[in-house]
Amino acid sequence: MDKLRINEIFFSLQGESRSVGWPTVFVRLTGCPLRCIYCDTSYAFSAGESWSLPEILDRVRSHGGRHVCVTGGEPLAQRNCLALLQALADEGYEVSLETSGAMEVAEVDPRVVKVMDLKTPSSNEAGRNRYGNIDHLGPKDQVKFVIMNDEDYRWSVEMLRKYRLAERCEVLFSSAMGLQDPTELAEKILRDRLPVRFQLQLHKILWGNTPGK
Repeated sequence: MDKLRINEIFFSLQGESRSVGWPTVFVRLTGCPLRCIYCDTSYAFSAGESWSLPEILDRVRSHGGRHVCVTGGEPLAQRNCLALLQALADEGYEVSLETSGAMEVAEVDPRVVKVMDLKTPSSNEAGRNRYGNIDHLGPKDQVKFVIMNDEDYRWSVEMLRKYRLAERCEVLFSSAMGLQDPTELAEKILRDRLPVRFQLQLHKILWGNTPGK
């Protein structure tokens, strides 16, 4: 039977992306091959328990939500993540996947909304970006840049224009909590007339960096 290592399953408000604010069931998978400077979920690198797909689906159902977000860590680092995404979509949920952009996304079920990072230089993981993944993004998907400073901002604008991202999918510029002043980032976006969505992490504003929130 297919198994996945699960760090936590919880019910909260979506704090990021286009579905921000929606009550959402989060399925956090254990493990990540990256070590981004700003990572706020390092507790998911190794801690977790083995769950079967039916057990995961039962727990998701118990929360009664319509939206489900599969996250990590890096969920696609587990082979059976693809089967989980398909099973959730088959159940009729509105499913999103939060992925680092370092893993191949071509085989992700097309019903799933992909929220994919492009790692900025200050993350120390920009060398892991798979730019070929951009070819597998569509209008309902999103590319996210977590910005720590002006170098990250200029690099993100360069990627936005080089790959014509706004013509392919929605683009998110997010200020790294405690590292990039959000007002400063918002003013740069307005100054440069960028076709991007500015976002803050709603869940951190409400609850801080608390696991399960």
